[in-house]
Amino acid sequence: MNNTFLYIITVLIWGSTWIAINYQLGDVASEVSLFYRFGLAALVLFIYCQYKQVSLKFSARHHLQFFLFGMTLFGCNYLFLYSAQQHINSALTCIAFSMIMFFNVFNARIWYGTKITKQVYIGGLLGLAGIIILFWPQINDTQLGAETLMGLTLCITGTLFASTGNMLSMKNQKMQIPLMPANAWGMAYGATFMALMALVQGKDFSFEYSASYVTSLLYLSIFGSVIAFGSYLTLLNRIGAHKASYASIMFPAVAVVISTFVEDFSWTLFTVAGLSCILAGNLVVLMKPKKSTSSKEKREILEKDFTETNVNQKNLNTESL
Repeated sequence: MNNTFLYIITVLIWGSTWIAINYQLGDVASEVSLFYRFGLAALVLFIYCQYKQVSLKFSARHHLQFFLFGMTLFGCNYLFLYSAQQHINSALTCIAFSMIMFFNVFNARIWYGTKITKQVYIGGLLGLAGIIILFWPQINDTQLGAETLMGLTLCITGTLFASTGNMLSMKNQKMQIPLMPANAWGMAYGATFMALMALVQGKDFSFEYSASYVTSLLYLSIFGSVIAFGSYLTLLNRIGAHKASYASIMFPAVAVVISTFVEDFSWTLFTVAGLSCILAGNLVVLMKPKKSTSSKEKREILEKDFTETNVNQKNLNTESL
């Protein structure tokens, strides 16, 4: 698949998962629902790898890598983000999680020495500003107290874990480990972590057999985990963490559009201005940078122009004679 298609798939799926997550909140504990989600996703990937005859056997060193990958991206990341939403509204959670783009920029620089262009910073700032404008009415009603600070701290911590998981995924691919088995083992370890957290907290492993819960669980497992993570992590290696992670800033834009049709969301001036900034930032980040001309190339161009000018001048003199 080309990068554009992978990017669109990631944005559309993760931008719509908020609807499915709403149906997951209720009688079943969040940790347990996440255990079901990533456990099912891991099972699907294991079956897929067996069907495609992709080896699932790895060394102990690789399994340690998968364990850290799963703990950060499919475990601690979600645990902290779900906990954060008990203290702050979804708007603040969305804004804090959007910082993953900047975390990825700095982590990619530290881990892999990736050079970041000015357009990425400009596009990222535009996108972040767009999200703040988009959710400004909710932000304006929020009081900055101990509860809010606790929620923001939890959310940013979860985002840091997610960024670390992104870096570990890039390391997996740099080690020539196929993406699908790496994701399968990572999600399996993430699901195991969630199960342990539920047991430690004394949560009941209940299950809701309603159509909405089962359907949303299947959507989150197959589309939100197997397909979306597969697309996103592939992009991460192809176009870099700084560009791929801009998808996280695009999610609210997709969510607002879907909410317009599903929940009769009413657009305001904040909605239009916010979405405009987000889309502008997206164009800035993803457009190809202008190729800079080196001093050597400039000198060659000047010499060529000088030679052509001399030739033209000689021709004119000859014609005049």
